[in-house]
Amino acid sequence: MYGYTQPIFKLVISSINKQSKKMKKKFLNVLSVLMVGIMLLSCNSDGETNCPANFSGALITEEEPLVGEWVLSGVLSAKEIDLTDDDTDNPSKDIFVQYSDCEKDVVYIFKTDRSYTYELGRNAEDCDYTIPSKGTWQLRTNNLSLVTSCQLYITALEFNEDETEFSYSNVYNITEVDGSIVQTNIEFTYALVP
Repeated sequence: MYGYTQPIFKLVISSINKQSKKMKKKFLNVLSVLMVGIMLLSCNSDGETNCPANFSGALITEEEPLVGEWVLSGVLSAKEIDLTDDDTDNPSKDIFVQYSDCEKDVVYIFKTDRSYTYELGRNAEDCDYTIPSKGTWQLRTNNLSLVTSCQLYITALEFNEDETEFSYSNVYNITEVDGSIVQTNIEFTYALVP
């Protein structure tokens, strides 16, 4: 009886090992193809990253009003939101009044050589989170294009009548003080420093 079951056991183990080896081989082949595909898609032929070109050249007439220093002056939400940790349920559409001094301290500086700087927390004291960002800019038909950190960002701006304020808006997911998430349109307004 031992002699009879042992070959069957060896046959089953041998069959399992063969199937396991085939599965491993198929898995490794698929994994290899995926890895090669990812490498080919993420690299170009010379091994360099493809970044958008910096903007250059003289400004056109419609761009001239944007030159200068612009400070964040308002943040409005389409829905009421409570961001203040004051143990009071006091949602508001005015997000700017709920911001800390550091969060309100946001500046864009657009220069005539097409360079720009974005700074968060540059003037307020004791800001834990400061962001300086630099790049180049272009404005065409009220679409502001920024090139920074190998990325191109395009934002539609709206100017007030005398071009001393601009605003832009987008839909964001905002986490309220109680942890709930609200999806709403947020409008940011910047004012030109005289």
